[in-house]
Amino acid sequence: MHMSHDAMLLVDALRDPAVATRLDASGWTALLTIARVEVLLGTLARRLSGLPVPEAVEPILEEARVNAEYQRRSALWEADCARRALDDYPGKVVLMKGTAYVAAGLKAGEGRHIGDLDILVAKLDLPQVETALLRAGWEWVKEDAYDDAYYRDHMHELPPLIHKERDRMIDVHHTILPLTARPRPDAAAMLADANALANGLYVLSPTDMLIHSAAHLFADGELDGGLRNLWDLHCLMTEYGDDAFWPALTNRAAHHQLLAPVERAARLAHQLYGTEIPNGWRRWHRQDRHYIRRLTARDHWGRGTHKFTRVIFYIRSHWLRMPPMMLARHLWTKWRKSA
Repeated sequence: MHMSHDAMLLVDALRDPAVATRLDASGWTALLTIARVEVLLGTLARRLSGLPVPEAVEPILEEARVNAEYQRRSALWEADCARRALDDYPGKVVLMKGTAYVAAGLKAGEGRHIGDLDILVAKLDLPQVETALLRAGWEWVKEDAYDDAYYRDHMHELPPLIHKERDRMIDVHHTILPLTARPRPDAAAMLADANALANGLYVLSPTDMLIHSAAHLFADGELDGGLRNLWDLHCLMTEYGDDAFWPALTNRAAHHQLLAPVERAARLAHQLYGTEIPNGWRRWHRQDRHYIRRLTARDHWGRGTHKFTRVIFYIRSHWLRMPPMMLARHLWTKWRKSA
């Protein structure tokens, strides 16, 4: 079988798992390698459940499923630890990203790798939340005055905290994009419309959850891990995307000044994963092919390809996050410290 020398092999297998059953040995090796570096092995393993796979492949997939289940339980436990630490805090504590997907029992959480715990709280309440977490055993990851000041003045979250016994990180957000970014999402509206879970924690409303995922992918990063984020978006659109959802999503994304990244997320999810989106959302944009090139830039060993495209997206990610003079000053300070 012809070897696809990029991550389209993984995209095709996620989109239609039966594709994988036709692979030869080198095809399987490439698929599993790319899935691992894209942190989608657990998701792929879930998608391939019950399908005939080579004898040597099954234990790898089974281990990935076990590992994903362990991560799911760890994430929920970590969320519960944060809930108990913030017991006296009267505001909403909103789970975000992977932990939110598994806590809400969403398709996006199935087999998903989950790293840090991300929560959203009201900006004015940050000192109270920070104090409670420090009291409950979390501590600063970086004891660095410049980084600390930079986070507090310009970022959308506190400097990362790590629990000294459990070695797990928590990122406490007060909005979804750096304060230096051009779009200004309405964090207060996100908190106001968040949905309560049975345990007293919250998750974002369906539209806000999708908008946050798209913002994280296109307005804040260099697209590393992009295929995983786009799979999250595919799952959210598939699960929530009834007729009423799309007009609501349009209005809400416009309100948060994030309609362009949300529309791009829908187009690319449709293009790569076959996500069902309304016809009006399918207007192809000439830059989309660059995004697809960047998202699928891997060889069959899982190594990054298209160096120039990657560099352009890396520069773009910084450019989106801050104005030019500030960017120059920030990069200069970081370079001086590393030198």
